[in-house]
Amino acid sequence: MRGPRGGLGIRRLRGLSLRARLLLVSVVALTVGLAAGGVVLVGVLNFALLRAVNSEALDTANAVAKLVDQGSLSDPIPVSPGVQVQVVDKNYKVRAVSVTADRLVPILYPAELRSLPDGEGRLIPGDRIGLAGAVRVVVVGAGLPSDPVRVLVARSTADVTQGVHLLRITLLVAFPLLVILLAAVSWRVTGAVLRPVEALRTGAEEITGGARPGRLPVPDSRDEIHRLAVTLNGMLHRLDAARARQRAFVADAAHELRSPLTNMRTELEVAQRLSDSTDWPGLADDLLTDVDRLSRLVDDLLLLARADDSATRAARARTEPVELGQLLAEVASRYPTVAYQRPAVPLTTVGDRDALGRVVANLLDNATRHAESQVTLAVAAEGAYQQVSVVDDGPGIPAAERERVFQRFTRLDDGRARDAGGSGLGLAIVRELVRSHNGTVTLSDAGPGLRVDVRLPAG
Repeated sequence: MRGPRGGLGIRRLRGLSLRARLLLVSVVALTVGLAAGGVVLVGVLNFALLRAVNSEALDTANAVAKLVDQGSLSDPIPVSPGVQVQVVDKNYKVRAVSVTADRLVPILYPAELRSLPDGEGRLIPGDRIGLAGAVRVVVVGAGLPSDPVRVLVARSTADVTQGVHLLRITLLVAFPLLVILLAAVSWRVTGAVLRPVEALRTGAEEITGGARPGRLPVPDSRDEIHRLAVTLNGMLHRLDAARARQRAFVADAAHELRSPLTNMRTELEVAQRLSDSTDWPGLADDLLTDVDRLSRLVDDLLLLARADDSATRAARARTEPVELGQLLAEVASRYPTVAYQRPAVPLTTVGDRDALGRVVANLLDNATRHAESQVTLAVAAEGAYQQVSVVDDGPGIPAAERERVFQRFTRLDDGRARDAGGSGLGLAIVRELVRSHNGTVTLSDAGPGLRVDVRLPAG
C-alpha cells in the first residue's frame, strides 16, 4: 500500500506544471547520473594511481635486485624521496638500506615476508616506518641460491590519497554548480519547446471564447507539435463544418415543420370563423393528411439524427441474414404500379431487415412520384455484391445534380411543389442506411428516366 506521505508527494508532483515536472525529472536524472559518474571516476582514478605506485615500487625493487645480482649494490641505496628500500637475508637480517630506512628492523614482519610471494605487494600503515599515510610494499628475490636475499621497497601513497581527495572535493563543489547551470539551461530550453504548446492552448481558449476564427497557430518546425497543430486544425475544421451542417439542418427542419403546422392552423382558424358552413369531415381529412406528412417528416428527422451517431449506426446495423428477393416482393406489393420479378435463386445480404426495407420503400416512393407510367424493381447478383435496381421513366436527374440530391432537404426545381409530397429527405436517408450496411448507391440515366443502383455485400 502507498503511504500517506507517498500519496501526498505524488499529488503535489501532479499539481506542478509540465515545465516544472520536466525540469524536476531532468534535474533528478542529471544529479543521479553525475553522482554515479563521479563515484566511478574517483574509483577508477584511485585504482589507476595505486597501480602506478605499485609499478613504480616494483621497478625500483627489480633495479635493486639487479644490482645485488651483479654485486654492485651500494650502501646506502640511492632512491627517490618517499621511498624506502631494504635488502633482507633469509634470517630476516637487514644487509643494506636506503637513507631513510631502518637498519635493524625489516619493513615487513617475518610472518608477512613468508606469506608474500616474489613480485607481489601489500599495504601497511605508514606510521610503522615513519611515512605518512598508507604504504605500498613490494618484495623481489635476489642473490645467489646459496645466499638468497629479498629486496623490500616501500612507497608512500600519501600523494595519491591527497590527489584523490582533492578530486573528490572538486567534484563535490563543481557538481552542484553544474546541476544548477544545467537546470537553468533546461528551464529555458523546456520553455522554448513548450512555447508552441502554450500558443496552442491560448489559441484554443480564444477560439472557445469566440475572440477569433477557429484556427490554431501552426509552428514552423516540422516536429510533433507541428503535426499536433495540423491535426487539431483539421479537427476544428470538421467541427465547424459539422456545426454548420447542424445549423442548416435545424433551419431546414424548422422550415419544413412550419409548413404543415401553418397549413393546419390556417384551416382551423378558417373553420372557426365559418363554423356554420365548414365541411368538418373534409377538414378532418385535410388535417389528417397534414398530420401524416408531419409524422413522416418527424420520423425522417429522427432517423437522420440517429444516423449521425456512429455508435447508434453500428448498433442499428444488425448482422442477420436478409433474403432480398422476399424483402423486395413484400415492399413492392404496396405499390401497384411497380413491376417486379422475384429471382429464381435466393439472394442474401447481412444487415437490418427494417432498414433495408426502408431503403427500397424510399426509392419506390421517389420513383412512383416522378414516373410517367412505369417503375421497374429488380435484384441480381453482381460478383461479391447484391445489386438492387429501381428504374422509372420520369424526367430523370441531370448529371450535375445527382450528388446534390443526396443532401438533406434538397429538392430540384421541378420537385418543389407541395403536392409532390417530398420533403427532400428520402435519398439522404437511403444513402445513410446503405452506408451503414457497407454498401453504395449510384444514380444514372435510364433513357428516358432515372436508374438507381444499390450495391450491398453478399451474405
